[in-house]
Amino acid sequence: MQIKKRVSLTFLLVALGASALFGQVAKSNFSAFGFGDIYNRGLSQNQGMGGVGISNGSSWYINNLNPALLVNNYVVSFQAGMQLENRTVNDGFTSLKNGSGNLNYLVAAFPVKPGKWTTSVGLMPYSSVNYRLIAPTDVIGSNSTVLQEEIGSGGVNQFYWSNGVRINKYVAIGSRINYLFGSIITESNEVLSINRVVPFFTSLYERSYVKDLTFGGGVTLQKDSLFKKDYKLSIGFVYDFRSDLTTQTTQRLDRKSRVNKSIIDSTTVANFSGAAVLPQSYGMGISFGRPTRWMAAADLMVLDYTQFSGFSRTTQSTTGYRAGLGFEITPDPTGIGNYLKRMTYRTGGSYEVYPYLVNGNQVKDLGITFGVSMPLGLSTLDFGLKFGKRGSISTNTIEEDYYKLYFGMTFNDRWFIKRKFD
Repeated sequence: MQIKKRVSLTFLLVALGASALFGQVAKSNFSAFGFGDIYNRGLSQNQGMGGVGISNGSSWYINNLNPALLVNNYVVSFQAGMQLENRTVNDGFTSLKNGSGNLNYLVAAFPVKPGKWTTSVGLMPYSSVNYRLIAPTDVIGSNSTVLQEEIGSGGVNQFYWSNGVRINKYVAIGSRINYLFGSIITESNEVLSINRVVPFFTSLYERSYVKDLTFGGGVTLQKDSLFKKDYKLSIGFVYDFRSDLTTQTTQRLDRKSRVNKSIIDSTTVANFSGAAVLPQSYGMGISFGRPTRWMAAADLMVLDYTQFSGFSRTTQSTTGYRAGLGFEITPDPTGIGNYLKRMTYRTGGSYEVYPYLVNGNQVKDLGITFGVSMPLGLSTLDFGLKFGKRGSISTNTIEEDYYKLYFGMTFNDRWFIKRKFD
Protein backbone atom coordinates (compact mmCIF):
# COMPACT_ATOMS: atom_id res chain seq x y z
CA MET A 1 0.00 0.00 0.00
CA GLN A 2 2.84 2.40 0.84
CA ILE A 3 4.51 1.67 -2.48
CA LYS A 4 1.27 2.48 -4.33
CA LYS A 5 0.93 5.76 -2.47
CA ARG A 6 4.49 6.80 -3.27
CA VAL A 7 4.11 5.88 -6.94
CA SER A 8 0.80 7.74 -7.17
CA LEU A 9 2.33 10.85 -5.61
CA THR A 10 5.30 10.74 -7.97
CA PHE A 11 3.00 10.40 -10.98
CA LEU A 12 0.94 13.38 -9.79
CA LEU A 13 4.04 15.56 -9.37
CA VAL A 14 5.26 14.66 -12.84
CA ALA A 15 1.84 15.47 -14.30
CA LEU A 16 1.76 18.87 -12.60
CA GLY A 17 5.14 19.70 -14.12
CA ALA A 18 4.16 18.68 -17.63
CA SER A 19 3.48 22.15 -19.01
CA ALA A 20 6.81 23.43 -17.74
CA LEU A 21 8.87 20.58 -19.16
CA PHE A 22 7.48 20.14 -22.67
CA GLY A 23 9.65 21.70 -25.36
CA GLN A 24 13.02 21.82 -23.58
CA VAL A 25 15.22 20.02 -26.11
CA ALA A 26 18.90 19.97 -27.09
CA LYS A 27 19.98 22.07 -30.07
CA SER A 28 20.22 20.20 -33.37
CA ASN A 29 20.63 21.78 -36.79
CA PHE A 30 18.84 18.79 -38.31
CA SER A 31 15.65 20.02 -36.63
CA ALA A 32 15.55 22.85 -39.20
CA PHE A 33 13.95 20.44 -41.69
CA GLY A 34 10.29 19.48 -41.97
CA PHE A 35 8.39 19.57 -38.67
CA GLY A 36 11.69 19.24 -36.79
CA ASP A 37 12.90 16.18 -34.92
CA ILE A 38 10.06 13.64 -34.85
CA TYR A 39 9.76 11.73 -31.57
CA ASN A 40 9.51 7.97 -31.48
CA ARG A 41 6.18 7.08 -29.85
CA GLY A 42 7.72 4.27 -27.86
CA LEU A 43 7.76 4.55 -24.07
CA SER A 44 10.77 3.92 -21.85
CA GLN A 45 10.46 0.14 -22.03
CA ASN A 46 10.46 0.34 -25.85
CA GLN A 47 13.39 2.77 -26.00
CA GLY A 48 15.64 0.38 -24.10
CA MET A 49 14.78 -2.32 -26.63
CA GLY A 50 15.81 -0.57 -29.84
CA GLY A 51 12.55 1.41 -30.03
CA VAL A 52 10.57 -1.65 -31.16
CA GLY A 53 6.97 -2.35 -30.17
CA ILE A 54 4.75 -2.89 -33.23
CA SER A 55 4.26 -6.57 -32.38
CA ASN A 56 5.49 -7.10 -28.80
CA GLY A 57 2.81 -6.22 -26.28
CA SER A 58 2.71 -6.72 -22.52
CA SER A 59 0.11 -7.00 -19.76
CA TRP A 60 2.08 -4.58 -17.55
CA TYR A 61 3.06 -1.85 -20.01
CA ILE A 62 1.05 0.37 -22.34
CA ASN A 63 1.88 -0.15 -26.00
CA ASN A 64 1.98 3.25 -27.68
CA LEU A 65 3.22 2.00 -31.07
CA ASN A 66 0.39 -0.32 -32.09
CA PRO A 67 -3.08 0.40 -30.62
CA ALA A 68 -4.23 -3.16 -31.34
CA LEU A 69 -1.88 -4.43 -28.59
CA LEU A 70 -3.78 -2.47 -25.93
CA VAL A 71 -5.98 -5.56 -25.50
CA ASN A 72 -3.10 -7.08 -23.51
CA ASN A 73 -3.69 -4.55 -20.70
CA TYR A 74 -5.97 -6.24 -18.16
CA VAL A 75 -5.37 -3.66 -15.39
CA VAL A 76 -5.46 0.13 -15.21
CA SER A 77 -2.04 1.53 -16.14
CA PHE A 78 -0.44 4.96 -15.85
CA GLN A 79 2.95 5.74 -17.36
CA ALA A 80 5.02 8.92 -17.20
CA GLY A 81 8.49 9.48 -18.58
CA MET A 82 11.29 11.98 -18.99
CA GLN A 83 14.12 12.20 -21.49
CA LEU A 84 17.60 13.65 -20.96
CA GLU A 85 19.94 14.07 -23.90
CA ASN A 86 23.42 15.32 -24.70
CA ARG A 87 24.74 16.07 -28.20
CA THR A 88 28.17 16.82 -29.65
CA VAL A 89 27.84 18.56 -33.03
CA ASN A 90 30.85 18.56 -35.36
CA ASP A 91 31.31 20.18 -38.77
CA GLY A 92 34.93 19.13 -39.28
CA PHE A 93 36.36 22.38 -37.93
CA THR A 94 34.64 23.00 -34.63
CA SER A 95 32.49 21.00 -32.23
CA LEU A 96 29.78 22.10 -29.84
CA LYS A 97 28.25 20.25 -26.90
CA ASN A 98 24.79 20.89 -25.54
CA GLY A 99 22.24 19.02 -23.47
CA SER A 100 18.74 19.29 -22.05
CA GLY A 101 15.83 17.41 -20.53
CA ASN A 102 12.10 17.32 -21.15
CA LEU A 103 8.96 15.46 -20.23
CA ASN A 104 8.49 12.69 -22.75
CA TYR A 105 4.98 11.37 -22.14
CA LEU A 106 1.96 11.05 -19.86
CA VAL A 107 -0.13 8.00 -20.79
CA ALA A 108 -3.03 6.07 -19.24
CA ALA A 109 -4.85 2.89 -20.28
CA PHE A 110 -8.19 1.57 -18.99
CA PRO A 111 -9.59 -1.90 -19.74
CA VAL A 112 -13.25 -1.30 -20.62
CA LYS A 113 -13.76 -5.05 -20.94
CA PRO A 114 -10.57 -6.84 -19.84
CA GLY A 115 -9.09 -8.95 -22.60
CA LYS A 116 -11.64 -7.64 -25.13
CA TRP A 117 -11.43 -3.83 -25.26
CA THR A 118 -8.94 -1.38 -23.76
CA THR A 119 -8.88 2.39 -24.27
CA SER A 120 -5.93 4.74 -23.78
CA VAL A 121 -5.29 8.50 -23.68
CA GLY A 122 -1.99 10.33 -23.60
CA LEU A 123 -0.06 13.54 -24.05
CA MET A 124 3.41 13.69 -25.56
CA PRO A 125 5.50 15.81 -27.95
CA TYR A 126 5.22 15.01 -31.66
CA SER A 127 8.23 17.03 -32.81
CA SER A 128 10.74 19.59 -31.55
CA VAL A 129 12.60 22.45 -33.22
CA ASN A 130 15.74 23.98 -31.75
CA TYR A 131 18.56 25.21 -33.98
CA ARG A 132 20.78 28.20 -34.77
CA LEU A 133 22.48 28.63 -38.15
CA ILE A 134 25.03 31.40 -38.88
CA ALA A 135 26.56 32.33 -42.25
CA PRO A 136 28.71 35.44 -42.90
CA THR A 137 28.39 37.00 -46.38
CA ASP A 138 30.61 39.70 -47.93
CA VAL A 139 28.85 42.69 -49.44
CA ILE A 140 30.07 43.16 -53.02
CA GLY A 141 31.87 46.47 -53.62
CA SER A 142 32.49 47.28 -49.95
CA ASN A 143 34.36 46.13 -46.88
CA SER A 144 31.11 45.30 -45.13
CA THR A 145 29.91 41.89 -44.03
CA VAL A 146 26.37 40.69 -43.42
CA LEU A 147 26.02 38.09 -40.72
CA GLN A 148 22.98 36.00 -41.60
CA GLU A 149 21.50 34.12 -38.67
CA GLU A 150 18.49 31.80 -38.59
CA ILE A 151 17.04 30.59 -35.29
CA GLY A 152 14.32 27.99 -34.89
CA SER A 153 12.36 27.01 -31.80
CA GLY A 154 9.12 25.41 -30.68
CA GLY A 155 7.52 22.18 -31.81
CA VAL A 156 4.28 20.25 -32.12
CA ASN A 157 2.58 18.31 -29.32
CA GLN A 158 -0.03 15.57 -29.57
CA PHE A 159 -2.96 14.50 -27.44
CA TYR A 160 -4.30 11.14 -28.51
CA TRP A 161 -7.04 8.60 -27.89
CA SER A 162 -6.44 4.95 -28.79
CA ASN A 163 -8.56 1.81 -28.63
CA GLY A 164 -7.71 -1.85 -29.01
CA VAL A 165 -10.38 -4.50 -29.62
CA ARG A 166 -9.93 -8.27 -29.77
CA ILE A 167 -11.72 -9.95 -32.70
CA ASN A 168 -10.86 -13.51 -31.66
CA LYS A 169 -8.06 -15.29 -29.82
CA TYR A 170 -5.71 -14.71 -32.76
CA VAL A 171 -6.58 -11.23 -34.11
CA ALA A 172 -6.93 -7.77 -32.55
CA ILE A 173 -7.41 -4.39 -34.22
CA GLY A 174 -6.82 -0.84 -32.99
CA SER A 175 -7.42 2.80 -33.86
CA ARG A 176 -5.75 6.05 -32.88
CA ILE A 177 -6.92 9.67 -33.12
CA ASN A 178 -4.30 12.38 -32.58
CA TYR A 179 -4.89 16.07 -31.99
CA LEU A 180 -1.73 17.90 -33.05
CA PHE A 181 -1.13 21.43 -31.78
CA GLY A 182 1.82 23.75 -31.31
CA SER A 183 3.90 26.51 -32.83
CA ILE A 184 7.12 26.51 -34.84
CA ILE A 185 8.98 29.83 -34.77
CA THR A 186 11.78 30.98 -37.06
CA GLU A 187 13.77 34.21 -36.85
CA SER A 188 15.94 35.34 -39.75
CA ASN A 189 18.40 38.04 -38.67
CA GLU A 190 20.75 40.13 -40.82
CA VAL A 191 23.46 42.01 -38.94
CA LEU A 192 25.46 44.51 -41.02
CA SER A 193 29.05 45.21 -39.97
CA ILE A 194 30.81 48.32 -41.36
CA ASN A 195 33.57 50.63 -40.13
CA ARG A 196 31.43 51.62 -37.18
CA VAL A 197 29.00 49.29 -35.47
CA VAL A 198 25.37 49.75 -36.46
CA PRO A 199 23.33 49.89 -33.21
CA PHE A 200 20.45 47.81 -34.58
CA PHE A 201 19.68 44.99 -37.01
CA THR A 202 16.62 43.71 -38.90
CA SER A 203 14.84 40.46 -38.18
CA LEU A 204 12.06 38.57 -39.97
CA TYR A 205 9.92 36.72 -37.40
CA GLU A 206 7.61 33.91 -38.52
CA ARG A 207 5.29 31.88 -36.29
CA SER A 208 3.29 28.97 -37.70
CA TYR A 209 0.66 27.46 -35.43
CA VAL A 210 -0.57 23.94 -36.20
CA LYS A 211 -3.84 22.40 -35.05
CA ASP A 212 -5.65 19.45 -36.57
CA LEU A 213 -6.56 15.78 -36.26
CA THR A 214 -4.65 12.81 -37.66
CA PHE A 215 -5.72 9.18 -37.79
CA GLY A 216 -4.04 5.82 -37.66
CA GLY A 217 -4.66 2.18 -36.92
CA GLY A 218 -3.09 -1.18 -36.34
CA VAL A 219 -3.67 -4.91 -36.32
CA THR A 220 -1.93 -7.78 -34.59
CA LEU A 221 -1.91 -11.53 -35.21
CA GLN A 222 -0.90 -13.69 -32.24
CA LYS A 223 -0.39 -17.39 -31.72
CA ASP A 224 0.18 -18.78 -28.22
CA SER A 225 1.46 -22.15 -27.03
CA LEU A 226 3.64 -22.88 -30.05
CA PHE A 227 5.36 -26.27 -30.20
CA LYS A 228 3.03 -27.41 -27.37
CA LYS A 229 4.93 -25.07 -25.04
CA ASP A 230 4.47 -21.52 -23.76
CA TYR A 231 6.10 -19.84 -26.74
CA LYS A 232 4.32 -16.95 -28.46
CA LEU A 233 4.60 -15.56 -31.98
CA SER A 234 3.15 -12.15 -32.80
CA ILE A 235 3.01 -10.08 -36.00
CA GLY A 236 1.85 -6.47 -36.05
CA PHE A 237 1.00 -3.86 -38.69
CA VAL A 238 0.44 -0.10 -38.27
CA TYR A 239 -0.65 2.66 -40.65
CA ASP A 240 -0.91 6.43 -40.24
CA PHE A 241 -3.01 8.22 -42.85
CA ARG A 242 -1.91 11.29 -44.77
CA SER A 243 -3.27 14.46 -43.17
CA ASP A 244 -3.65 18.07 -44.27
CA LEU A 245 -2.95 20.09 -41.13
CA THR A 246 -4.49 23.54 -40.69
CA THR A 247 -1.88 26.22 -40.05
CA GLN A 248 -2.02 29.90 -39.12
CA THR A 249 1.11 31.87 -39.99
CA THR A 250 2.14 35.32 -38.81
CA GLN A 251 5.12 37.15 -40.34
CA ARG A 252 6.57 40.22 -38.69
CA LEU A 253 9.46 42.54 -39.52
CA ASP A 254 11.37 43.64 -36.41
CA ARG A 255 14.15 46.11 -35.76
CA LYS A 256 16.21 44.94 -32.77
CA SER A 257 18.92 46.39 -30.60
CA ARG A 258 22.37 44.84 -31.03
CA VAL A 259 23.04 45.26 -27.33
CA ASN A 260 20.34 43.01 -25.87
CA LYS A 261 18.32 41.97 -28.97
CA SER A 262 15.22 43.70 -27.63
CA ILE A 263 12.62 44.86 -30.18
CA ILE A 264 12.81 48.57 -31.01
CA ASP A 265 9.84 48.55 -33.35
CA SER A 266 7.99 45.99 -35.45
CA THR A 267 5.50 45.72 -38.30
CA THR A 268 3.25 42.77 -39.13
CA VAL A 269 3.67 42.11 -42.83
CA ALA A 270 1.46 39.02 -43.28
CA ASN A 271 -1.11 36.95 -41.43
CA PHE A 272 -2.60 34.05 -43.37
CA SER A 273 -4.05 30.54 -43.09
CA GLY A 274 -2.65 27.55 -44.89
CA ALA A 275 -2.09 23.81 -44.73
CA ALA A 276 0.84 21.52 -44.09
CA VAL A 277 0.81 18.04 -45.55
CA LEU A 278 1.81 15.24 -43.18
CA PRO A 279 2.36 12.17 -45.41
CA GLN A 280 1.45 8.58 -44.71
CA SER A 281 3.63 6.13 -42.82
CA TYR A 282 3.32 2.40 -42.30
CA GLY A 283 5.22 -0.42 -40.71
CA MET A 284 5.29 -3.99 -39.49
CA GLY A 285 6.90 -5.93 -36.67
CA ILE A 286 7.45 -9.50 -35.59
CA SER A 287 8.26 -10.92 -32.15
CA PHE A 288 8.84 -14.33 -30.63
CA GLY A 289 9.44 -15.50 -27.08
CA ARG A 290 8.06 -16.75 -23.79
CA PRO A 291 5.80 -14.10 -22.21
CA THR A 292 7.09 -12.76 -18.86
CA ARG A 293 10.42 -14.56 -19.49
CA TRP A 294 12.07 -13.34 -22.70
CA MET A 295 11.17 -11.75 -26.00
CA ALA A 296 12.98 -10.93 -29.27
CA ALA A 297 11.42 -8.44 -31.70
CA ALA A 298 12.08 -6.54 -34.94
CA ASP A 299 10.31 -3.52 -36.49
CA LEU A 300 10.41 -1.75 -39.84
CA MET A 301 8.74 1.63 -40.48
CA VAL A 302 8.42 3.43 -43.83
CA LEU A 303 7.95 7.23 -43.92
CA ASP A 304 6.63 8.32 -47.32
CA TYR A 305 7.50 12.02 -47.36
CA THR A 306 7.44 12.45 -51.13
CA GLN A 307 4.29 14.61 -50.74
CA PHE A 308 5.45 16.49 -47.65
CA SER A 309 4.67 20.19 -47.40
CA GLY A 310 5.39 22.32 -44.35
CA PHE A 311 4.57 25.99 -43.81
CA SER A 312 6.41 28.52 -45.96
CA ARG A 313 9.70 26.62 -45.76
CA THR A 314 10.75 24.25 -48.53
CA THR A 315 12.36 20.93 -47.71
CA GLN A 316 13.72 18.38 -50.17
CA SER A 317 11.90 15.24 -49.10
CA THR A 318 11.92 11.59 -50.09
CA THR A 319 11.10 8.23 -48.48
CA GLY A 320 12.65 7.37 -45.14
CA TYR A 321 12.99 4.15 -43.18
CA ARG A 322 13.48 3.04 -39.61
CA ALA A 323 14.53 -0.47 -38.58
CA GLY A 324 14.92 -1.73 -35.02
CA LEU A 325 15.91 -4.95 -33.25
CA GLY A 326 15.41 -5.65 -29.56
CA PHE A 327 15.64 -8.32 -26.89
CA GLU A 328 14.46 -8.47 -23.28
CA ILE A 329 14.79 -11.07 -20.54
CA THR A 330 13.48 -11.50 -16.99
CA PRO A 331 15.54 -14.27 -15.34
CA ASP A 332 12.95 -15.23 -12.70
CA PRO A 333 9.77 -13.08 -12.61
CA THR A 334 8.38 -14.96 -9.58
CA GLY A 335 11.64 -15.18 -7.62
CA ILE A 336 11.28 -13.93 -4.06
CA GLY A 337 14.80 -14.34 -2.72
CA ASN A 338 16.70 -12.55 -5.51
CA TYR A 339 15.48 -9.08 -6.58
CA LEU A 340 17.97 -8.83 -9.46
CA LYS A 341 16.43 -11.89 -11.10
CA ARG A 342 13.00 -10.25 -11.02
CA MET A 343 14.27 -7.23 -12.95
CA THR A 344 13.82 -7.05 -16.74
CA TYR A 345 16.92 -6.38 -18.85
CA ARG A 346 16.80 -5.06 -22.41
CA THR A 347 19.10 -4.27 -25.30
CA GLY A 348 18.71 -3.44 -28.98
CA GLY A 349 19.74 -1.36 -31.93
CA SER A 350 18.20 0.95 -34.51
CA TYR A 351 19.04 2.22 -37.99
CA GLU A 352 17.20 5.18 -39.48
CA VAL A 353 17.31 6.95 -42.84
CA TYR A 354 15.56 10.33 -42.56
CA PRO A 355 13.02 11.37 -45.23
CA TYR A 356 14.75 14.64 -46.13
CA LEU A 357 17.94 15.68 -47.90
CA VAL A 358 20.80 17.65 -46.35
CA ASN A 359 23.54 18.68 -48.78
CA GLY A 360 21.77 16.55 -51.39
CA ASN A 361 21.98 13.36 -49.29
CA GLN A 362 19.73 11.60 -46.81
CA VAL A 363 20.65 11.72 -43.13
CA LYS A 364 21.37 8.38 -41.46
CA ASP A 365 21.17 7.53 -37.76
CA LEU A 366 22.68 4.48 -36.09
CA GLY A 367 22.12 3.70 -32.40
CA ILE A 368 22.46 1.01 -29.74
CA THR A 369 20.23 0.83 -26.66
CA PHE A 370 20.13 -0.67 -23.19
CA GLY A 371 17.33 -0.77 -20.63
CA VAL A 372 16.15 -2.15 -17.32
CA SER A 373 12.87 -2.26 -15.38
CA MET A 374 12.79 -2.49 -11.59
CA PRO A 375 9.60 -4.03 -10.13
CA LEU A 376 7.75 -2.33 -7.27
CA GLY A 377 4.80 -4.62 -6.60
CA LEU A 378 2.57 -4.33 -9.66
CA SER A 379 4.44 -1.19 -10.73
CA THR A 380 7.93 -0.59 -12.15
CA LEU A 381 10.64 2.00 -12.61
CA ASP A 382 11.89 1.89 -16.20
CA PHE A 383 15.22 3.10 -17.58
CA GLY A 384 16.59 3.27 -21.12
CA LEU A 385 19.88 4.48 -22.58
CA LYS A 386 20.70 5.11 -26.23
CA PHE A 387 24.06 5.92 -27.83
CA GLY A 388 23.95 7.07 -31.42
CA LYS A 389 25.45 8.96 -34.33
CA ARG A 390 23.43 11.01 -36.80
CA GLY A 391 24.60 12.48 -40.08
CA SER A 392 28.04 12.55 -41.66
CA ILE A 393 30.50 15.36 -42.34
CA SER A 394 31.35 13.91 -45.76
CA THR A 395 27.74 13.63 -47.00
CA ASN A 396 25.74 16.10 -44.84
CA THR A 397 28.53 18.59 -43.85
CA ILE A 398 27.67 18.00 -40.18
CA GLU A 399 27.34 15.08 -37.77
CA GLU A 400 26.06 14.51 -34.24
CA ASP A 401 27.19 12.09 -31.57
CA TYR A 402 24.60 11.78 -28.84
CA TYR A 403 23.26 9.84 -25.94
CA LYS A 404 19.73 9.84 -24.56
CA LEU A 405 18.64 8.73 -21.10
CA TYR A 406 15.02 7.71 -20.63
CA PHE A 407 13.40 7.50 -17.22
CA GLY A 408 9.87 6.17 -16.85
CA MET A 409 7.45 5.13 -14.16
CA THR A 410 4.71 2.56 -14.64
CA PHE A 411 1.85 2.34 -12.15
CA ASN A 412 -0.55 -0.62 -12.43
CA ASP A 413 -3.65 -1.18 -10.30
CA ARG A 414 -6.91 -3.09 -10.40
CA TRP A 415 -9.96 -0.84 -10.53
CA PHE A 416 -13.68 -1.48 -10.85
CA ILE A 417 -13.48 -4.87 -9.11
CA LYS A 418 -16.93 -6.29 -8.49
CA ARG A 419 -17.07 -7.45 -4.88
CA LYS A 420 -18.71 -10.74 -4.03
CA PHE A 421 -20.14 -11.74 -0.64
CA ASP A 422 -21.10 -15.21 0.55
